[in-house]
Amino acid sequence: MAHARRLPIGAECGDDGRVHFRVWAPHAKVVELVTESGVAERLRAEDPTGYFTLATNAATAGTTYRYRLDGEGPFPDPASRFQPDGPFGPSEVIDPKSFSWNDVTWKGRSPSNVVLYELHVGTFTPEGTWRAATGQLPELAALGVNCLEIMPVADFPGQFGWGYDGVNLFAPTRLYGRPDDVRHFVDEAHAQGIAVILDVVYNHLGPDGNFLAAFADDYFTDRHKTDWGRAVNFDGLTAGPVREFVLANAHYWVEEFHLDGLRLDATQNIYDEAKPDRHILTDVGRAVRAAAPGRATYVVNENESQHAELVRPVAEGGFGLDALWNDDYHHTAMVALTGRA
Repeated sequence: MAHARRLPIGAECGDDGRVHFRVWAPHAKVVELVTESGVAERLRAEDPTGYFTLATNAATAGTTYRYRLDGEGPFPDPASRFQPDGPFGPSEVIDPKSFSWNDVTWKGRSPSNVVLYELHVGTFTPEGTWRAATGQLPELAALGVNCLEIMPVADFPGQFGWGYDGVNLFAPTRLYGRPDDVRHFVDEAHAQGIAVILDVVYNHLGPDGNFLAAFADDYFTDRHKTDWGRAVNFDGLTAGPVREFVLANAHYWVEEFHLDGLRLDATQNIYDEAKPDRHILTDVGRAVRAAAPGRATYVVNENESQHAELVRPVAEGGFGLDALWNDDYHHTAMVALTGRA
């Protein structure tokens, strides 16, 4: 029986009792799943797409695993939902259906009525965890905050960071807790009348612990330049699966964690030569809204040039996003106070 996947890539617990794996490795001949218990199984090639798939009874929720490519590796899953030991360790199979939500009546927060609070989970409380931050939600509500913008949580190496060098886009960092701790935080925020959006970085990935190029160098391009690393390939000849990867990520955060939208980092360094109606930023907005039927969503972009077309409707030649984030004041104040950018 075919598994109706939630996402095009990653490990998913199927209704048939098996775990279904799918990964893009277009230049590999042999891709093997290797569990930490020592089980190795070969994935089936989906020629000519470059995808490999496997449905197996040898894994379940909680199983840790990696992929071996033509005998090299093993490497963590590019679409890992959790890295319990960080980016250099194994990936863990996560079943999002095991969490019981209480926010079925939540309809979101209108973008025209947002009092936004930027929050870094690791520094917001002495404990630096989702659980500790959850305990402060009533205080934020009493303050008048009705929307939280969570700074990036994609897993990254080391013990401290702002999150802008994330390397596992689907894996909330183990430093702040487990995936269900994120869900509990969002669930409780909604109970307090607070929307939650997530800062995501689609313009580059961090260099340390980044194994994407082991699966396909096609994830990146030298046709464009960023200030922080190799640009993501959104408009090259092999960009289709890369776009699918990022759009699946946007959908994932909103559907599986009930987030109310995204804050897109440094969109001036997200390069796509497509017209606005097919641009990756427009498609990210569509992915967010498709993942939240019946809920108001909020997609805001940081953009140094403050391009107004980003927030114009698609029907008027724009990108259809909700707001522009201007960080100029923050950077100017930092230079004035410290002499450093």
